[in-house]
Amino acid sequence: MGETAYALVVVTASIAALLGLILRARMPAFLALLLVSAGFGIVYGMEPAAIILSIQAGMGGTLGFVAVVVGLGAMLGGLLEVSGGVQALSSGTLNVFGEKRAPLALGFVGFVVAMPVFLDVALIILAPVLYGLTRRTGRPIVAFAIPLLAGLAVSHAYIPPTPGPIAVADILNADLGLVIAFGAITGLPAMLVAGPLFARWLERQPAFQGEMPEGLQEVSTRDSVGFVSALSIVLIPLVLILAGTMVNTLGQAGLLELPVLVSSFVMFAGHPFIALMIACLLAWFVFGRLRGVPSKALTGAMVKALEPAGVVVLITGAGGAFKQILVDSEAGAELAATLTATGMSPLLFGFAVAAIIRVAQGSATVAMLTAAGIAAPVVELAGLAAGGTALMVMAVASGATVLSHVNDSGFWLVSRYLGLSESQTLRSWTVTSTLVGLIGLASTLVLSLFV
Repeated sequence: MGETAYALVVVTASIAALLGLILRARMPAFLALLLVSAGFGIVYGMEPAAIILSIQAGMGGTLGFVAVVVGLGAMLGGLLEVSGGVQALSSGTLNVFGEKRAPLALGFVGFVVAMPVFLDVALIILAPVLYGLTRRTGRPIVAFAIPLLAGLAVSHAYIPPTPGPIAVADILNADLGLVIAFGAITGLPAMLVAGPLFARWLERQPAFQGEMPEGLQEVSTRDSVGFVSALSIVLIPLVLILAGTMVNTLGQAGLLELPVLVSSFVMFAGHPFIALMIACLLAWFVFGRLRGVPSKALTGAMVKALEPAGVVVLITGAGGAFKQILVDSEAGAELAATLTATGMSPLLFGFAVAAIIRVAQGSATVAMLTAAGIAAPVVELAGLAAGGTALMVMAVASGATVLSHVNDSGFWLVSRYLGLSESQTLRSWTVTSTLVGLIGLASTLVLSLFV
């Protein structure tokens, strides 16, 4: 058996082993990824000492960036939650659009809120808004929930500082500013189609005409912070990161000439570490000093937000270790060479791998990290430029979003909070997640014609 064929067999067996450990043994994804990484190195003939060094290098190289960004992003989300910033964003956007266009407004609410706040947390916080709108209008809850979920799913998969795209961008060495820009370009059409447009058709279906779940309370319309304040806090890190990327890219291309001191300052402030620290400090000052939220409450929210972030960080590091094993064993290069010879688009490859893993084991984050590790050698061998690498992040994110079903914890969260049966959740949320992924892929492929 040739080296390329052997590499293909070992990679396929490793993915199958990973899915088996997670699904059948119910093993945490962190441990499963590390076991599969070590097992892959042994089967592929790496020295034991080299396997350990690869795992250490992969974990350390990934966490050196991702841990800081995920931690800061989680704390920013915690500050928004405890101060009422999430509710301010929701009610403010609804006021701007009006109740008649509430589904469209909720799509944008989800798109903005899920940047610093995890999808499940955002849904729990905003669920009372959905209940209140349902009561006031008499429309089915899916008319408002599906647009919100589409917005949340898009930002969860495509827009940093959400952990998934942050980790994939780091593993693939993609420019974070381009990832944010392309994430918005590909994500917004996906949100509009999978959210308001799909919800308009869905609410007319007989299966969704019914009473709301009992015991669900409407949220108070009083906000601790203002809409402008909350929106500014969310957008500040994104604007800084984009500004840093533009100054760096245009400067290298000779299209922008700024004084060295100015360009250095913009790029420094535009680094994700600094941009998110600035946002956290501003949030602390605005929500604490100006709005009167007690410092103890702010501190408690930030510490609490780090608990779920810790799990994400460890899984991300293990994904980096798997990627490093693929690189150091040269199996990834063998696969990349085979893919290049077949003429298959790297973007379709990244999408397909992520989609297979997503459908099999449920977690979008695990699917994104595993697919990124497998796709990293492909990106390197294909010689993708900065734009192409950022588009690969979009392709992987699209694949990891499709077909959320019964093995995904998010599926059951949606079912519980919307009071939907399994069948209704499959016909609504599962279709929405699939539309997000497919439209995201289509937008990515269109963008690749120009980038």
